[in-house]
Amino acid sequence: MTEPLLSVQDLSVAFRQGERDMLAVDRVSFDIKPGETVALVGESGSGKSVSALSILKLLPYPSAHHPSGRILFKGKDLIGRSEDEMRRVRGDDITMVFQEPMTSLNPLHTIDRQIGEILKLHRGLSDKETRARTLELLQLVGIRDAESRLNAYPHQLSGGQRQRVMIAMALANEPDLFIADEPTTALDVTVQAQILKLLAELKARLGMSMLFITHDLGIVRKIADRVCVMLDGKIVEQGTVSEVFGHPQHPYTQRLLAAEPKGRANPVPANAPTIVEAGPIKVWFPIKRGFLQKTVGHVKAVDSVSVRVRKGETVGVVGESGSGKTTLGLAILRLVQSEGPIVFLGNRIDGLRAREIRPMRKDLQVVFQDPYGSLSPRMSVAEIVEEGLLVQDKDLSYSQRRDVVARALHDVGLDPATMDRYPHEFSGGQRQRIAIARAMALEPQFIMLDEPTSALDMSVQAQIVELLRDLQKRRDLAYMFISHDLKVVRALANHVVVMQNGKVVEEGPAENIFAAPQTDYTRALFAAAFNLETVGANAVRQ
Repeated sequence: MTEPLLSVQDLSVAFRQGERDMLAVDRVSFDIKPGETVALVGESGSGKSVSALSILKLLPYPSAHHPSGRILFKGKDLIGRSEDEMRRVRGDDITMVFQEPMTSLNPLHTIDRQIGEILKLHRGLSDKETRARTLELLQLVGIRDAESRLNAYPHQLSGGQRQRVMIAMALANEPDLFIADEPTTALDVTVQAQILKLLAELKARLGMSMLFITHDLGIVRKIADRVCVMLDGKIVEQGTVSEVFGHPQHPYTQRLLAAEPKGRANPVPANAPTIVEAGPIKVWFPIKRGFLQKTVGHVKAVDSVSVRVRKGETVGVVGESGSGKTTLGLAILRLVQSEGPIVFLGNRIDGLRAREIRPMRKDLQVVFQDPYGSLSPRMSVAEIVEEGLLVQDKDLSYSQRRDVVARALHDVGLDPATMDRYPHEFSGGQRQRIAIARAMALEPQFIMLDEPTSALDMSVQAQIVELLRDLQKRRDLAYMFISHDLKVVRALANHVVVMQNGKVVEEGPAENIFAAPQTDYTRALFAAAFNLETVGANAVRQ
């Protein structure tokens, strides 16, 4: 029998709160052999990430501590190591990629500097060697025109590009163990296929082991050798992927495997009035170079795109990262400058100033992808949900605002008694419900939903889809649903717009698009979403 590279034995993790200890991980045990990929799966709050962070001692010690257990890496216990010893382990022997790259990358440093810092610290490379190796890594993870991206800052990259940079940083020193915490959650399906194929190739080439944390069971099928299913801090089932997926023993595993957005979009009457009609819209960002910052070209984020959303209708906008989906939505909401007509409830709004459009914000709302980033950690849930009311309904009294907040929370399936808690006290799915409640409190007519389910586990995704469909039916809402998750789009959208490089390549009724996509690009997207293994190689070649 091959000795495990990593052996987690009877590990418990507790967080001290005042005089009490809150147990987050309860006597967890699993091994990772050399060259093996083990997946940790489970819903938000199950203890997956806490278990992984324990391996690198990245928890907030001393409030976090280990009532029991050992973590043996190459036969040596990591729990007892000093911080200096752990610094040598991190980034060299064991590396980790986190779910949200914008919280991991320094916004003040270029990509070149951030990757180079790791190479200089652990390998002692010269500036020239560091730059050459950084360029090689960016090319390795599929960054297009990598040399031009060396001096870019994180905010100048798309979400998929930022995650590729994080993977390049993690692989810089060819670690023995690579920990990936939801590394493909924010990526579109074809990029996801590329990243997974890339990780599989690197694992094989480097003999690297991998601990893969995810809520997407489709990914687990393709990348993992063994899987551990976690619930409430415990591993309730583990085994080979074929065993666990083919013959799940625990009821929770069976429920996870059955969880998927179901149903279809609410029907829309043929004579439904138009809420928003926009286009052709152009959003071009200037490319400036030289000492005088002369404009030498433009990034055509949205290039002559038209869209119409009727009352009670959901228009799904799909495409790869960087295709212009979110920019289109922000332009319609007048949150970025654009050219072209935008008509809301029969009135042109594209020429209005910020002060003139402010009263219309009540009817034009948005729900963002990352609820933790869009909810202020300093404000209670009540303060977050009522914030719009303070601007749009100034005549409401304190008690009336509390009533509106209570109704909004009830409508999204949250207990109104929790309104005085703070965002960190809720799970990811609950935080997204709070973000939806904030939008619903103003009783809008149009909501842009920007990847609202991508950061959520599968069962919570299904709940949010049902919630959005129910709220739309009860309130006759118009949605623009931006997503790379085509399974969710199929469950919600009446009409689908497919974007690539700022242009619409295909659009039409959702049932027609999903049944018979007309363009090669749309077919590749759908193949990646519904048959990831088949498209993996194709996506990398493209």
